[in-house]
Amino acid sequence: MYSGGMKSLRFAGIVAAACAFAVGQVQPNPNSNAKPYQYFRLGNAQAITVKTTPGFALMGGGKDLDAAFRWLCSHGQGGDFLVIRHSGDDAYNPYIQKLCKLNSVATIVLPTRAAAQDAFVSQKVREAAVIFIAGGDQAKYWNDWAGTPLQAALNEHIAQGRAIGGTSAGLAVLGGWVYTARGDQPDGPDLTSKIALADPYGEQITVDHEFLKIPLLRGILTDTHFARRDRMGRSLVFLARIEKETGKPAREIAIDERSAFALDADGTGTVLGTTAVYFIKATQPPSVLQAGKPLSMSGIEVQKARPGMH
Repeated sequence: MYSGGMKSLRFAGIVAAACAFAVGQVQPNPNSNAKPYQYFRLGNAQAITVKTTPGFALMGGGKDLDAAFRWLCSHGQGGDFLVIRHSGDDAYNPYIQKLCKLNSVATIVLPTRAAAQDAFVSQKVREAAVIFIAGGDQAKYWNDWAGTPLQAALNEHIAQGRAIGGTSAGLAVLGGWVYTARGDQPDGPDLTSKIALADPYGEQITVDHEFLKIPLLRGILTDTHFARRDRMGRSLVFLARIEKETGKPAREIAIDERSAFALDADGTGTVLGTTAVYFIKATQPPSVLQAGKPLSMSGIEVQKARPGMH
């Protein structure tokens, strides 16, 4: 909950470089054609060890938010920044390099389960002071990354007090509960509030938990593009399903595009950007939660936090 307009937002329980950058230097992995991943690096070739500050940057998607990346960098204390993505290129490298003073910025593209099992990948995760999980499709993250050495290395990174962030699908997998999107069809519609509310047990509604083990987010669902894509209805379906499974009040942190919630290890956080962050709690069991029937529930608490709130 938050108290006082601009003063504090705390949810207890819910919540340098050794050498100069070699500007323009790109270091793809050797023999990349033979590897299941792609690796691109700007900066120093050798990783350094720094004393990091734990923190979690929950980004709402859409256009990248400079302030959120600077916040992540500040928690990395000039070390090595690693971007993880399922598809795409190294576009984040020069963007982050311009924002932050770091030993290196690297991107690793992991399009298959074999890539997530490669020892080189786990090594780079363990060397990183900061990790950022890019947007994409969380169903692919779950299918190809869960239960692999990559997942283990990411959780080790968190346990060692190092910062991590994510946007869009990358934020979805940071939550203690995750809408995995594994029921979506490749050419079918995205899960909208209208679809979800009509049948809370529809095949598109796939919710699982603990891809990552972040203590402050244990038991909490995270979602993005919230107001832009009118996701309140489907959020209520997720929360109803979670409450039904656990028997406990279900909670969510929902973030608009162009905003982020920068969460520190002590449970305090700051809203960055230009839109809002919503803290949603289902305080009562749903009155109707059945396959093929519209969801009916009440007792929903929503707190809206605007930019600048701490």
